[in-house]
Amino acid sequence: MFHATMAAAIDDARTLAQMDELSRQVWQGHGGGALDDVQAQALAERLHARRSAIREGIVPVGILAGRISLFPSRRSVTSPDKAMSRDRRRLLACSGPMPPALASRFTTGQLAVLRIVADEVAAKGVCGLCIDAIAARAGVCRRLAQGAIRLAEGDGLLTIEERRHEGRKNSPNLVRIISREWQAWMRRAGRAKAGGSGCKAIHPTDTGVLTLGKTETDTTVRKLPERQGRFHASGSRESRWAAERAKAMR
Repeated sequence: MFHATMAAAIDDARTLAQMDELSRQVWQGHGGGALDDVQAQALAERLHARRSAIREGIVPVGILAGRISLFPSRRSVTSPDKAMSRDRRRLLACSGPMPPALASRFTTGQLAVLRIVADEVAAKGVCGLCIDAIAARAGVCRRLAQGAIRLAEGDGLLTIEERRHEGRKNSPNLVRIISREWQAWMRRAGRAKAGGSGCKAIHPTDTGVLTLGKTETDTTVRKLPERQGRFHASGSRESRWAAERAKAMR
């Protein structure tokens, strides 16, 4: 009797809330002994089939038939100059966006995406750019940009904060870098950029001489004795011998 009553109620149900209540009653009856295992299983299958039929008939308010979203479909965007996009992502990837040990895990396009994210985080503390803007700056497609950020998140290098809004367009995700090694690399790059080339200023030695409170430049140049060659040395010996001979003749 209970089995037939529940079967009829399931067939007459029109909402998911009614289906949830009937499911609860079925399993309560099974626990109380009103239904055996076979009857409870049959009613559970009937519940599942009826719930699927109800869900298929639900159409969200404001959405046209055949549409899955209120918003217009996304347009397919391609680069106007593929060669320039290729050169840009190669340049970004080779600019050292992260330590070599971390960069070895990513491809050229992924490194270009992470460079854009790192620059935005270094400037603002968080990257709030939409995925299309990141992809355009990196010279890659949006799918590759999404995959690179998700891959870095899976490696524990960054976090993604989703900002969903019900009934309206979602806000761009907020990306934050949490890897200490990557953060140290970014700080070191920032200091090098702020300090120019990183070379120390060279101050020439002061050659002035302090004399009675007055600084004067020492312009005295000492002349080193000229180097005497072999012939010059022999000539001096001959002249000395001639002088001694003249003295003896006196």
